[in-house]
Amino acid sequence: MKKILVTGAGGSPSTNFIRSLRDMKEKIFIVGTDFDKYNINRSEADISYLSPSCKDKNYIDYLNWIIKKHDLQFMHVQNDTELEVVSQYRNALRITLFLPSEETVSNCMNKFQSYSKWQKNGLTVPKTLLISNINDLTKAYKDLGDKIWIRAISGAGGKGSLAPKDINQARAWIDFHSGWGNFTASQLLTPNSVTWMSIWNHGKLIVAQSRKRLYWELGRISPSGITGITGAGITVSDKAVDTIALQTIKSIDTKPHGIFSVDLTYDFTGIPNPTEINIGRFFTTHYFFTKAGINMPEIFVKLAYNENLPVIKRKINPLPPDLVWIRGVDFLPILTTRSKIEKHKQVMKKILQEL
Repeated sequence: MKKILVTGAGGSPSTNFIRSLRDMKEKIFIVGTDFDKYNINRSEADISYLSPSCKDKNYIDYLNWIIKKHDLQFMHVQNDTELEVVSQYRNALRITLFLPSEETVSNCMNKFQSYSKWQKNGLTVPKTLLISNINDLTKAYKDLGDKIWIRAISGAGGKGSLAPKDINQARAWIDFHSGWGNFTASQLLTPNSVTWMSIWNHGKLIVAQSRKRLYWELGRISPSGITGITGAGITVSDKAVDTIALQTIKSIDTKPHGIFSVDLTYDFTGIPNPTEINIGRFFTTHYFFTKAGINMPEIFVKLAYNENLPVIKRKINPLPPDLVWIRGVDFLPILTTRSKIEKHKQVMKKILQEL
C-alpha cells in the first residue's frame, strides 16, 4: 500500500489532491499535516497532525518524526510557502519527493525573475518594472501609462495585486504592504486568463490540460477583483496557449521535472501572456479534471513510484472542451457543461418574452 504525506491537508488545494487519490482504484494511506489549528479539523487524510509553521526551526524535524512513525514513502505539498521551504531542505527530508530543481522552484517563486527570463527568451509579456522606491513608481507611470497593475513578486491568491486609480493610491497601497523592493508594476492586461497545468518527467511532457477561469469567487469584495479562488472554470483547447505555455516552461527549465502550472492572461491584442508558473503543485481546483476524466494526481503519484501510467489518449488537452466546474463556499462543486448553462438562460428568456 502506498503511504503518502500531504501537507496543508486542511486547505482546499490539498483536499482536492487527497480526493483525487481517493478516486484511484487502489487504496492509499494518507497522513496529513496543517499548521492552522482550525483547518486541520477539515483534513480528509486517514490521520492528521497539527504542525509547526514551515518557518519554525523544528518544521523539518517534525515532518521527519511523522514520516518515521508511519513509515511514509512519498510527500506532496500544495502551497507555495511550504513548498519553498521543502524545496530548500529537500535533502534533509527522509522521504521521496517529485519536485523540479531547487533553482527552478526559486525562479518560479519570484515573479520578477520569471518575467525577466521570459522577456529574455522573446515571449510576449507585459512590460514590468521592479518598484524599490517612489522614483521607480513615478517611472512606471511614465513608461507604462495611467493604467498599471501592481502586485507582490511572491505569494499566491493575487497577493498585493491592485489596479490603482492613480500614483497616490499606488504609493499608499505599497506603503500599506511594506512592499518597496518586493512589488512590481506592469502594463494592465484584460481580465481574461487561462491556466495550463502539466506534469513532466525528466524533460518529457506526460500530460497537460488547459482551463479558462470564468470568474473569481468573492471577486466583488476584493480591491483588485482577484481573490485566487476560482468560482467557475471551463476546459479549453487552444493551440496558441499550448505553444506559449510550452515556451514559458522551457524558458525557465530546459529539462522540466514535476508539476508546472502556467497562468496566462490575455492582452488587448488577444495574445495570452505568461504571468506566473505555480511550480511543484497543481492549481487549487484540479479535482475538476479528475471528475472530468483525467486524474493528474494519480499520474503524478504513479510516476513518483515508477509504475505504469493509466492510458492517456492525448498528451495535450485530453479532456473535451466546454466542461464547466462551478464551486463556492459551503457548496459541493458541480461538474456541468456550457450547453446546460446556456439552457437555463434560454428558459429564462422564453419566460420573459411571455410576460
